Amino acid sequence: MGLNKLQLLLVEDDIDLATAIIDYLELEDIHCDHAANGVSGLSLIQHNKYDAIILDLNLPKMSGLKVCEAMRSEGIDIPVLMLTARDTLEDKLAGFAKGADDYLIKPFAMEELIVRTQVLSRRRSGQINRLIVADLELNIDEKTVQRNAVSLKVSPIEFKILDALMRASPNPLSREKLMHSVWGDDKPDSNSLKVHMFKLRKAVDSEYENKLIHTIIGRGFVLKREDD
Repeated sequence: MGLNKLQLLLVEDDIDLATAIIDYLELEDIHCDHAANGVSGLSLIQHNKYDAIILDLNLPKMSGLKVCEAMRSEGIDIPVLMLTARDTLEDKLAGFAKGADDYLIKPFAMEELIVRTQVLSRRRSGQINRLIVADLELNIDEKTVQRNAVSLKVSPIEFKILDALMRASPNPLSREKLMHSVWGDDKPDSNSLKVHMFKLRKAVDSEYENKLIHTIIGRGFVLKREDD
C-alpha cells in the first residue's frame, strides 16, 4: 500500500452498489473499508483513521444522519460525503445540520464520486463543535476548554493553539504550521509562541501526572497521551 494511498470508509447497505464502488476505487488505487449498517460503520469510524467517509443516508440499525451526528458529537472531524436518493433541499439541510460536508445524489457517476472524495480528503471537516483528546475537551462553539470535566482558563490565542494541536493529534505540528494556524501570515516573533506554549502547558498539564503537550525535537509539538 503506497504512502499516499487514500483510506476511505464506505457505509452502504446495498451490497451490489458497495461492491461496484469498492472495485472502482481499487482501480484508482484507493483503499476502501466497508460497513453494511450504521452501527458497524460508526464502530469503524471510532477505531480507525480515514481520509473521508462515504455515508449512505438510509441505513439499517442506525441512519446515516445518526452516524454523522454521533461522530461529530465525539469530535471526529473526518469529512463526510453523504449518499442519498432524495434530491430535496430539506434532506440536504438536515444532513448538513448533522455534520455532512457534501452530498451526492443516486444514481451518480463513479468519476464524480472519485473527484468529490479526493477534494474532501484534503481537508478536515469544519462541521464538528467539539475536539476531544484523552480527557481534554475543547468546545468550539462555546470557546471553552475542560480537562477531566474541570474548566481550564486559556487565552484566545492559547485556545487557537489547542484547536490546531487537537486537530492534528496524534501527529506532530511543526512550529511554522502551528504559527500559521494561529496568526496566519501576520506572524509575531518566535518568543510569542514560546510564551503561549509555556502558559498552555501550565493550564493543561500542571495538575496532571499524564502530560498531553509534548515537544518533539526537529518536528514541533504534539498533543497526545504519554502512553500513546
